[in-house]
Amino acid sequence: MTARSQLHLNVNMLNAGFIASAWRQPEIAPDAFADVQHYVRIAQEAERGTFDAVFLADTLVIADKVDYRPILSLEPTVVMAFIAAATTHLGLIATASTTYNEPYNLARRFLSLDRGSGGRVGWNIVTTTGRAPAENYNLVEEPDPAERYRRAAEFTEVVRKLWNSWEDGAIVGDKENGILADSSKIHRIDHVGEHFRVAGPLSVPRSPQGHPVLVQAGASDHGLDFAASVAEAVFTVAADAAAARSYVQRLKPLLEAKGRRREDVVVLPGLAFILGGTEEEARRREADLLDSIPDAYFIPRLAGILQVPEELLDPDKPLPENLPEPALGGSKSFFHATVGMARRENLTVRQLNRRLGGGAGHHLFVGTPEQLADHIASWHFEGIADGFNLMPDVLPTGLTHFVDEVVPILRSKGIFRHQYEGATLRSHFGVG
Repeated sequence: MTARSQLHLNVNMLNAGFIASAWRQPEIAPDAFADVQHYVRIAQEAERGTFDAVFLADTLVIADKVDYRPILSLEPTVVMAFIAAATTHLGLIATASTTYNEPYNLARRFLSLDRGSGGRVGWNIVTTTGRAPAENYNLVEEPDPAERYRRAAEFTEVVRKLWNSWEDGAIVGDKENGILADSSKIHRIDHVGEHFRVAGPLSVPRSPQGHPVLVQAGASDHGLDFAASVAEAVFTVAADAAAARSYVQRLKPLLEAKGRRREDVVVLPGLAFILGGTEEEARRREADLLDSIPDAYFIPRLAGILQVPEELLDPDKPLPENLPEPALGGSKSFFHATVGMARRENLTVRQLNRRLGGGAGHHLFVGTPEQLADHIASWHFEGIADGFNLMPDVLPTGLTHFVDEVVPILRSKGIFRHQYEGATLRSHFGVG
């Protein structure tokens, strides 16, 4: 089974789980979201299932209703350093913003982690929206989207130059003649651009996989163009198969225009799931979890996604007509996925919340392990997903059920590895 024909599985470590009420389960410590060992346990379960990687998102503010749900709290690369020490093969994808970092610091941090993990790291490249993060970083206003993506493109260019400022074989290690490194293979980059002036070289040599895998998420025109330019893996928001198919159809010509192939990028839609021994049992679990989400959580959450006043959202009525697209600070991919689902299925606001599972836009599957395995295989065989960014209802217990009950079925279908065949994230994904 080749790396490109197999299914790729990634775990999105969403605190206590995808469902907003997951932290209320008896087995979950309320402060698990701020406990690095909680993430280590999730990662060890993922490695037991021979997953490609774990992923940790990030925000630079308290972006959720901390009254009712855990937040993204710990800095991702710090968490991944702990996970790297507790695992041997699992990929480690951490999020870092190009809006509120400097290229040299980020390049050094990620390549240090990549070397320390033996070449298992990926960088989820994001731009950061919203006035609140700007105010945490000594700015009054956030940059507009076009400016953010211009900065992101140049930022990524500089980081890649720094990662490549040491050639392979630069470390000679000739003890007899006293030559540690070949300085002719270590280069300044002397980058001068619109946003950055960086001399280089980086102080860190290349890693066993060369440098971290570049990952991107975003469905706006700017985001898609950026993904087509640099991404080796993409996380997508797809409420259903049609949305997943549409994303691939939009991405492919952009890749071709930049001289790249569809096969150069691993496409991983988000997939939330709730499992039960029977479909009825899974539906009961879904109802129990969703009924535990207070209206005081989901109404403000949905209002934030849609960028409308909370009073416009009546829980027992459909979404208002003629909703404007998000301006600065809004996610267009989540907006379109959420509104599209509500319109297609004629959902009330309360029903929409249930369909979203207290989240936003991602596909939610409820059923048995056998049904989920068939569902995953159907998307994979159609070519609209190279794999999935999995979001269990509760972590780590939902992931444990997947590893024990779904992974064996995927292996029996011949589409998922029985053991790791390589030691780096690039080898898992089959890129680079």
